[in-house]
Amino acid sequence: MSPVAVIVVTWNSASVLPGFLASLADAMAGLDWRLAVADNDSADDTVDVLRTLAPDATVVQTGRNAGYAAGINAALAAAGAWEGGHGAVLICNPDIRMRQGCAKRLVDRLDGDVGIAVPLLYEEGHDTPHFSLRRESSVSRALGEAVIGNRRAGRFPALSELVTDPAAYRRPTRADWATGALMAVSAGCLTACGPWDESFFLYSEETEYCLRARDLGYATQLEPTAEAVHLGGDSQVSPRLWRLLTLNRVRLYGRRHGALATACFRAAVFLREASRAALGREASRAAAAALLRPGALRTTPGP
Repeated sequence: MSPVAVIVVTWNSASVLPGFLASLADAMAGLDWRLAVADNDSADDTVDVLRTLAPDATVVQTGRNAGYAAGINAALAAAGAWEGGHGAVLICNPDIRMRQGCAKRLVDRLDGDVGIAVPLLYEEGHDTPHFSLRRESSVSRALGEAVIGNRRAGRFPALSELVTDPAAYRRPTRADWATGALMAVSAGCLTACGPWDESFFLYSEETEYCLRARDLGYATQLEPTAEAVHLGGDSQVSPRLWRLLTLNRVRLYGRRHGALATACFRAAVFLREASRAALGREASRAAAAALLRPGALRTTPGP
């Protein structure tokens, strides 16, 4: 079997890296693998931690906070992924903790038209799986989430992006896209799709990539026997990050649809954020204000 390139992007990740690196041996059991890390100009001891705990890793320093997609592309290039020789790549957040055999189960799921395999994700301290599968954005789904909330609307495919049917997380399930904290990508899918879209600094880059892969005939599929814990979740409480997530979600929709449909989608997303802002949610207040700014979607919003 060709070696698997394990791709990680770091930014001030010194506190979470030791746990990630310690989990790799068990997680990658049964695979030949190589670690490649792109560091986005960390101001902490991230690079020193890497050199101490993972001396055989390929580390590329971008020299700037280039964004997640740009970091992935830099790590892929450093790993030689564009030159062939890898059977698959495993793209990981440094705050992921893969469980025993997780990576091999994901890689084994890559077959035929399955170009992207994702694990069953758990949030830290929770015993039930995180709802990580998504449907493609639509006006009706944005309205459904605005009116009745994404978790309740998730039971109805026409009314929410979020897949909330518990049965979908007990079997191999295909989705339009999935949370990008951990995903295995086949060599064929990687070659067909090419680099990740660096115009998305953070958020929606995995959505764009999964949808692009789907358009080219490669499905995204859950492998429920592969399990991992995700320590993240900062976007749920940070106004700055939630604003970025919301704007990029509308920007991506606009790339794939006409002006009228995009205006309707933007209005539906604004309704959701404004209604939650009225209830005192600070993050939604920031997102709603950003959606009202002229030209907000024509620029690439950074953090």
